[in-house]
Amino acid sequence: MTGFRYGPAEFYLVGFEGSVPDRGTFSALRELIDTGIVRLLDFVVIARDTDGEVDIQALDEQIDSGLSDVELIASGLAGEEDILTLAAHVPPGRSAAIAVLELTYARDLAEKLSSSGGEVLRTERIAAPVVNALMDLLEEEEGD
Repeated sequence: MTGFRYGPAEFYLVGFEGSVPDRGTFSALRELIDTGIVRLLDFVVIARDTDGEVDIQALDEQIDSGLSDVELIASGLAGEEDILTLAAHVPPGRSAAIAVLELTYARDLAEKLSSSGGEVLRTERIAAPVVNALMDLLEEEEGD
């Protein structure tokens, strides 16, 4: 069995006040890239003006992202249809970033499972706020 070139990829749509993402967003993403936890496959910024018009910018068009030296592995993976579908979730006067991330740890897991005869048939994601709320409830119940 040969190694997997890529692991699972996820689209993240992260909303912001105003017309561009906060600099902290780029810093947080940079940390994950530098540690190797994720690889940035594609990145797009969407801004919707108060009239509802959508402006789409690629990462290399962002002047102050701090990610200018990061090579997008699959620029264009977020296709026009994906971008327009996600842009519908951005309220007027706000912006959002679409980050397509490869989960490198999941690639390693999938390789190891495959080499031992296993196969990932499906994955489900539970959003972090939901997990945290459930854990808070469980901890409360244990404390009673």
